[in-house]
Amino acid sequence: MRLSKLKKVVVVGAGVGGLATAIRLSIKGYSVEVFESNSYIGGKLSQIESKNFRFDAGPSLFTMPELVDELFELANKNPRLYFNYIQLEESCRYFYSDGTFLRGYSDVHKFAEEAAKQTFVNPKKVKKYLEKSAYIYDSTAFLFLERSLHKWSSYLSFRVLKSLFKLPFLGIFSTMNQANSKALNNEKMTQLFDRYATYNGSNPYLAPSILNIIPHLEFNKGAFFPKGGMYSIALCLFELAKSLGVKFHLNSKVSRIVENNGKILGVEVENKFINADYVVCNLDIHFVYEKLLHSDKKPTNILNQERSTSALIFYWGINKTFDNLDLHNIFFSNDYKQEFEYLRQGQNIYDDPTIYVNITSKKNKSDAPDGCENWFVMINVPSNTGQDWDSLIVGARQSICRKLSQQLEINLESHILTEEILEPRTIESKTASFQGSLYGSASNNKTAAFLRHSNFSKDIRGLYFCGGSVHPGGGIPLALSSAKIVDSFFKHLTNELDKS
Repeated sequence: MRLSKLKKVVVVGAGVGGLATAIRLSIKGYSVEVFESNSYIGGKLSQIESKNFRFDAGPSLFTMPELVDELFELANKNPRLYFNYIQLEESCRYFYSDGTFLRGYSDVHKFAEEAAKQTFVNPKKVKKYLEKSAYIYDSTAFLFLERSLHKWSSYLSFRVLKSLFKLPFLGIFSTMNQANSKALNNEKMTQLFDRYATYNGSNPYLAPSILNIIPHLEFNKGAFFPKGGMYSIALCLFELAKSLGVKFHLNSKVSRIVENNGKILGVEVENKFINADYVVCNLDIHFVYEKLLHSDKKPTNILNQERSTSALIFYWGINKTFDNLDLHNIFFSNDYKQEFEYLRQGQNIYDDPTIYVNITSKKNKSDAPDGCENWFVMINVPSNTGQDWDSLIVGARQSICRKLSQQLEINLESHILTEEILEPRTIESKTASFQGSLYGSASNNKTAAFLRHSNFSKDIRGLYFCGGSVHPGGGIPLALSSAKIVDSFFKHLTNELDKS
């Protein structure tokens, strides 16, 4: 009786959002199968191995670990038996072009004092700023991160109405840069907090200041590092899903979502039909409509939105260790506004880019041989619209090597043992991210949160969406949140079967 009534869910894509959705729906009693075109799971959260060096290839910052823990707890498992992490004492180290060096301590009071010492900012302003960031989060997270914005029922609560009422007072009508400049009155600290716009591929000179919610996650809630590296997040979720009975099909590209008269029937994989009662897409929403759905009904307003920025990443095996560097390091541009203007125009790469250097061997020694470090070196670049990337990459590499060599007072080029490159074209081909944009659409206007695609189809019953290109947005925490929102649309099947 129970088996005959078991409902089947097909999840397209084994990224973090897809893994989390598969886990949640399996716990609810659904039969779940995941189809992934790559030979590995994780989507953007992947890894690269090269000549005894291991690199986390995708997201490198870990916040809100409770969202991962929650998945194990839902399955009645102790997360510490499967997944462990440490909280960082320093979330990041910041290097400015004039030689200023700032440690981004996780302790807010210690950070404020360090900022005052190095940049002469009033420490009270830093503390007040981070208090405001926490207030924005507490006022809006319930609405923007935990609920669908596309169902009227989401707004029928006092808590939601209260959040909506607060929006005009939370900075929705000013940009991040305007709010940061006013609150901090310090050029270096404004630049530091403007940087958080890049966490969802946006421009601080255009994005609404409500995005100043992001520093709260790193400073007030904490930055963490998973033991084994970032890819261990995907691996532990993979193992949890399999233990719950989820079936995975790697190297299995879904070519079509099959529906009839507005109802899901299943998917096609290599010309083979796979029936399903429900389909959940963990895929860039642009490719869903352009390649998987054979329908004239396309949300053109959403698909034509400005894309987020992409990234150019060099994975360097370095035959030296650097005591002045930590896990996360930022080398700032001397002209931040000009850098973002280049990104906005979308054709060239600024010759003095802000450089992010992530070194996981600082925390996970096995990621590099003794006396060496594994450098993940990233700059923000425009999404792929047909630029001459081969030429742009050569020029960017020269600019990066020159800048880091000057800052670190060393000939960096002579210490590079091995190199791998990830750029907009390969990001697009490996992760099915339209134009190689890392976060789907950009958040460069005050209504961006409401313009992301919904987590369900309005035209096809049984079709749902998770991942970074739909609500609530990109990055590991938001991808996990999207899975939680999709989960809220499904009944607990075991309870329904018990009633029958």
